[in-house]
Amino acid sequence: MESAGPRGWYLARDVGLLAGVSGNTIGQWARYGYIRSSWSPAIPRVFSFQDVAEAIAVHELIDRGVKHADIKGAIETLRDEYGDWPLQTAPLATPDRRITRPSVALKRDQVAFDVGRRRGQTYLSFVELKNIGGLLRRGGWVIRELDDIKRIQVDPDRLSGRPTIRDRRVPAEKVARIAHLDRGL
Repeated sequence: MESAGPRGWYLARDVGLLAGVSGNTIGQWARYGYIRSSWSPAIPRVFSFQDVAEAIAVHELIDRGVKHADIKGAIETLRDEYGDWPLQTAPLATPDRRITRPSVALKRDQVAFDVGRRRGQTYLSFVELKNIGGLLRRGGWVIRELDDIKRIQVDPDRLSGRPTIRDRRVPAEKVARIAHLDRGL
C-alpha cells in the first residue's frame, strides 16, 4: 500500500462494515492499539483508508487463530521498520496450523520469523497474508469469497472512501437500497 499520509474518512461503523466486524469491535481494537484512528483518536474516532486495511488484517489474523497478544506484539515490533500501518506493509504470514500454534510471522528470504510473542522462532511452512489493500479496494471483507463481483470499488479519494460503483461517484449502498425497494414492488 501507499506510504503517504492518511486518506479517506471513516467512522467506526463504516470501518466495521468494510472489515467484517462490528463498529464496537473497531472501537475496542483502536482503544487497545490493534489499529489506529489516524484522523481523530478522540471520540468519535475517525479512521483512514489505511486504518481500515489494518482492521481487515487484524480480522484475518484472528480468523487464522492468532491470539490478540501476538497481534499486538507483532504491531509493536514492526512499527519502527514498517511505519504506521505495519500489518499491511510488512510481508506477513502465519505458520501452517498443522505445525504449531498460529502466530504472526515476518517473511524474509523464504523463511518466516515469529514477530509476535515468541521472537526468534522460524517456520519453514507458512501461509502468507495476501494483498489486504487490494481486498479493501474491491469492497472489503465481504468480497473475500466473491471473486465474481467486479463493480464495487473503495477509493479513499472518492466520496471519502465509501464503497462506490467502479469508476463512478454512485455509492454502492444507494444502489443496493434501490434494488431492494425494486424487489419489494
